Amino acid sequence: MATLSQVLRPLDPSNSQPLYQQLQRAIRDAIESRVLSPDDALPPERQIATELAVSRITVRKAIDGLVEEGLLVRRQGSGNFVASRIEKNFAKLTSFSEDMRLRGRNPRSVWLKRAQGQVTPEEALTLRLSPGTPVYRFHRLRFADDTPMCLEFATIAGSALASLDTVGNSLYDALERAGNRPVRALQRLRALLLNAEQAKLLHAREGDAGLLVERVGYLRDGSAVEYCQSYFRGDTYDFIAELSSPGG
Repeated sequence: MATLSQVLRPLDPSNSQPLYQQLQRAIRDAIESRVLSPDDALPPERQIATELAVSRITVRKAIDGLVEEGLLVRRQGSGNFVASRIEKNFAKLTSFSEDMRLRGRNPRSVWLKRAQGQVTPEEALTLRLSPGTPVYRFHRLRFADDTPMCLEFATIAGSALASLDTVGNSLYDALERAGNRPVRALQRLRALLLNAEQAKLLHAREGDAGLLVERVGYLRDGSAVEYCQSYFRGDTYDFIAELSSPGG
């Protein structure tokens, strides 16, 4: 098996560009040309430093930058891996946590907001609720392993949950325990450019391509229970759907 020094273009100490940036560019080029494939493991940082005759600080700085770009992911206790794009089946109503676990990734969330309030005019129109109806709002930054994947802003009808405290890591698990997990949904996908705040949270750059998925989830009786807006980095997610002809 080829060593990393054999698959990367050589580093040049006499170049005016810092070595860590040269290493970043070499790894980035290897990923883009598929010399390094999704989910490939990088050698330990100490081994990379030895092979390339650079310091471990240089290697760590290079890898830190690529992790922030989303090209590499750190898996606790396992090392650094080439990030793989996530394929989300647009035709299946699954939660973010379920999607990540199916792919062997560790889902986690950072709460940005958990609050109870009254429905806004936009939410009332979408969820078909009367003005003044109580709702719960859950705003989260969703991670796969240590990589930020999406910003999620969910509004849940107040009748669907007993309290804010019933929601732990998975909103859909909490809704299922309450007997109010959506059984169908309407989803709309829209391309956009990430604003400064979205880009900062998603470790992207302002103006980078993003995807907005708006979902309205319904119960068996047809009542709307969930209105969710999720913002994804455009370079981490592929949405797929299976299509069939009318006669198929």
